[in-house]
Amino acid sequence: MNEKLVQFVKNRRKLLGLTQEELAEKAGVGLRFIRDLEQGKETLRMDKVNQVLALFGHELLPVESEKLTNDE
Repeated sequence: MNEKLVQFVKNRRKLLGLTQEELAEKAGVGLRFIRDLEQGKETLRMDKVNQVLALFGHELLPVESEKLTNDE
């Protein structure tokens, strides 16, 4: 998981005075998910990440990649 995202979530949670349990409840995700997110777990469901980010007025969007073509 991107370190900037991890720090963003941790900082926002603390700024709002929320525990991990409170954040999980407000976001509608499990406590384990919040712990995994804040520890930078590499594989997380992006829909759940967006549920958490939505509380802070943010969301992750897919990165568009250029389609590679062979012009030969």
